[in-house]
Amino acid sequence: MGSHSHEVTDSILETLKRASTALKDAKVRFALAGGCAAYARGAAPSLHDVDFVLPQEDVPTALEALRELGFETAKPPEDWLVKAYDEGRLVDLIFNICGNPVTPELLERSEPMKASAVIVPVLEATDLVISWLLPLSEHSCDYGSLLPQVRALREQVDWNRVASVAQVSPYASTFLTLLERLEVIPGSVDATGDSSWP
Repeated sequence: MGSHSHEVTDSILETLKRASTALKDAKVRFALAGGCAAYARGAAPSLHDVDFVLPQEDVPTALEALRELGFETAKPPEDWLVKAYDEGRLVDLIFNICGNPVTPELLERSEPMKASAVIVPVLEATDLVISWLLPLSEHSCDYGSLLPQVRALREQVDWNRVASVAQVSPYASTFLTLLERLEVIPGSVDATGDSSWP
């Protein structure tokens, strides 16, 4: 971690602060996700962008609020998120995770935590891990970068619930096997519970 990475972290956290304040003021329902959420929950900073999850119907209000702050906004070809840029720093507004629309229930489970000197709703730890595991695929299967973040959060996570939801994905369930073999999580995780999510 040289001084450059500190500058990157500081500027991302500044963007997080500005964006979350604007979303709150605009009455957008949202929660912090991604690396910033892991950081708020005690993981080491691995902050390349800011990820918020929100219901699809709140997206127009969110984009308008960020545009008023001077962010540039873009609708990428993917149909599960929109993007906003704060002088090149990326904010992803995610309204669908692997075919699962972001629901009010998901946001209600989020917990207010301190991130970058502001209190923001942060995805509940189990939901956060699920949001990382479900997108794993043949084209995006980077277990290595997930390991330290999951390890940092492991005490906060309901692994039986993760296992139930992860059953739909061979990549996600294999990652859980890896976590068991590495003794990051107990070897008796039970995948027979309610697999509905979010």
